[in-house]
Amino acid sequence: MSERFAELDSLAERWGLSDLELVGKGLEFSVYRAQGRDGQPVAVRLAHRRFDSNANDPHVDTRALLLQEYEIARHLAAHGLPVPEAKELVLADEPASPDVLLSAYVPDDGSQLDSFALGQLLARLHQVPPPRLTPVASEGVPTASAIAARIGRRWAEIGHLVEDWPEPPDASLVTGHLTGLTEDSLLHLDVRSDNIRRRRGQTVALLDWSNALLGSPSAEFGRLVEYARYPENQLDVEAIRSGYARTATVPPDSDPCLLVCRLDAALMLALVFLSEAPDPSRGPATADHARELALRVTARHA
Repeated sequence: MSERFAELDSLAERWGLSDLELVGKGLEFSVYRAQGRDGQPVAVRLAHRRFDSNANDPHVDTRALLLQEYEIARHLAAHGLPVPEAKELVLADEPASPDVLLSAYVPDDGSQLDSFALGQLLARLHQVPPPRLTPVASEGVPTASAIAARIGRRWAEIGHLVEDWPEPPDASLVTGHLTGLTEDSLLHLDVRSDNIRRRRGQTVALLDWSNALLGSPSAEFGRLVEYARYPENQLDVEAIRSGYARTATVPPDSDPCLLVCRLDAALMLALVFLSEAPDPSRGPATADHARELALRVTARHA
């Protein structure tokens, strides 16, 4: 019950919620589990503040992220994709009050993730017509431009934290590698164990669409390859590819877009381990890995 906005108690009374319990806390949001009037569990996602900033994302609009979460959840549920039911979005009248999203709470049995089945699910996701929205992470520009811009921004940020950090790969080269990126699919771009609710290994809900973009599956696979480097994410990329290949074409490792998107993911993770959640082992190692990927991006042009 600690670290909670007073307004949450009044919302709990309005919604008839009981037994509020903090179950997750990230940079921008806290998530509470509660029991609804009907006895069913619900999740309450609460923004810490209206605007936020961190090493990876200097301008975070938490209200826009909650609106996006609400819209994407409703869109995907209508297409039969496993997402928590979005019940109500409350936007605060006062600047100091939090915005809150109420959703169904999806339990997790703690089983090992079935990566093959996850690959099948991601193929379905990428084939669903994308919602009519401008993803927050796109920053109002085409996806390729957004990825190229944040690679440059995050590369510079790491330069403030790592000695002898080299110059970034040429921006025009990065942009050139992204020319094949379409905006035909909704991409989650944060697929990992923490954002997957499962039952007997099967995904029953994909959570947290804050990083979503419209793009090509190669961007999703670029992120998956980098996340799979860390055991806690429980991702077997080869099994994911096998499941995906049942109904869709798997992007080849040789795809230059996939390589650039791996670099994008590696830079993000480097800043996490260097700044947001400092890890003396992973931070420098991930920065070195990002530097190696940048050399590979450059080598493809040679």
